Amino acid sequence: MTTEDPVPVEFDELLAAEFDYIAQTATQANEDRARVASFYLIAVGSLIAALLGTQFFDPGSFTPTVSLMFCGLFILLTLLGTSTIVQLARLRAAWYESMLAMNQMKDYMISENKSLARAFRWKTSTLPSKYKTNSVSYFQAVEVSLISGLLLGAATFFLQEGLLFIGLWQWIIAALVGVLTVYFQLLLYKQSLK
Repeated sequence: MTTEDPVPVEFDELLAAEFDYIAQTATQANEDRARVASFYLIAVGSLIAALLGTQFFDPGSFTPTVSLMFCGLFILLTLLGTSTIVQLARLRAAWYESMLAMNQMKDYMISENKSLARAFRWKTSTLPSKYKTNSVSYFQAVEVSLISGLLLGAATFFLQEGLLFIGLWQWIIAALVGVLTVYFQLLLYKQSLK
């Protein structure tokens, strides 16, 4: 087909349908990202409420066994947080792939009609990077990693309390574990997007 031949109508409809599909996949990735982060926050909030209920309603029942159970529970929530971090990275990558596909179509349309170049703000060359520290996805990953760090720090504290080791060094160890958890989860998020 030469560039002077008009594009068949079916071809325009196919491009429009494909463009619409890509836009829907990008929207779905954004909606899923919000659901993933919300699910994690609700799960953590529910279990923290259980912990506080145990502390306030029957403080005498807080035995070493209960401490070890909370340690296990907080480790489980930290693993759920790690899974959430990976899901957030995958959803960011899915959104990015949708944008690449959309921009590939725009690049093709521009090559067919140069006047369209002024109509599109985002082009393949101006697309934001997949790993972007001021994106909503990154902020959600920070939120999840901070909560996970707090939870693993608490798990470390409860483990030590369950083993009857409580002192200044145990608080320092729990805090260090929490900070390292935040660092490693954000590193995992970054590596998942490279």
